[in-house]
Amino acid sequence: MAIMAQPGKTHRSAPVKGRSAAALLMLGGLLCFPTLASSQVSDLVNRSTLRVCADPANMPFTDEEGQGFENKIADLMAEKLGLTLDYTWFPQATGFYRMTLGAKRCDVVLGYVAGGDPVLNTNPYYRSAWVLITKKDGDLTDVDTLEDPRLKGRRIGVVAGSPPGDLLTRNGLMPLARPYALMVDRRFESPAEKMIADLDNGEIDAGILWGPIGGYYAKKSDIPLSVTPLLKEKGDPSLVYRITFGIRPGELNWKHQLNAFIKDEQGAINRILLDYGVPLLDGQDRPVEQAP
Repeated sequence: MAIMAQPGKTHRSAPVKGRSAAALLMLGGLLCFPTLASSQVSDLVNRSTLRVCADPANMPFTDEEGQGFENKIADLMAEKLGLTLDYTWFPQATGFYRMTLGAKRCDVVLGYVAGGDPVLNTNPYYRSAWVLITKKDGDLTDVDTLEDPRLKGRRIGVVAGSPPGDLLTRNGLMPLARPYALMVDRRFESPAEKMIADLDNGEIDAGILWGPIGGYYAKKSDIPLSVTPLLKEKGDPSLVYRITFGIRPGELNWKHQLNAFIKDEQGAINRILLDYGVPLLDGQDRPVEQAP
């Protein structure tokens, strides 16, 4: 299993000059359940610097050049909190929490699934879903559930080990499915880009990706693609997730400060996400197509 980048490399950006859904978002599906946060834990947050831990090669979330949407949200956070932005880079893989937040190298990780152990979650700053990606001029463009009979006999791309795989199996679609790797060295390989290229070239008939990833790479495709959130699937696993900032358990003052940032800047956050093609959903699963 190949892993990404060089652990623990730290980069300091200029003072506000101006990801872990990525672990779901390791393209995938390792969702955990919450633990109780002890209010007795000391607040270790740095009061002069916004210290963020992130993956150095995980577009569209983060990269070392600051091109990801989580980079942009971190820029906004640092600006509004009046802090200098500092990154510690570490690959999204086993041990990420232990080597980042747990080791006190940073104070926040953007892009944690709500309820994800072992962090304390802030309020969610967006909701999204796994999406079905098809050619806009094809006969599958209006398919909005994996139960649709038109998917029978079709070649569907899916990330190995991700939640949609269970639903493909349940609907008898796995025999012809094409798997794409869950964990790779993203400096050299991008399963999502490969899936979109295979769809463009006709090697698969449809692809399933986590919404922020699928929306971003579909937007960059050379041909028009439809990106449809999978909201009608029955039973588990859920394909819709709330995404939060992850902090250390017990740091309640820091949580309240970040919750206030989310509340005050939700419109600006939405604009960043929509600009990257992220399919946003409100609390009733309706699409959010423009920032408030």
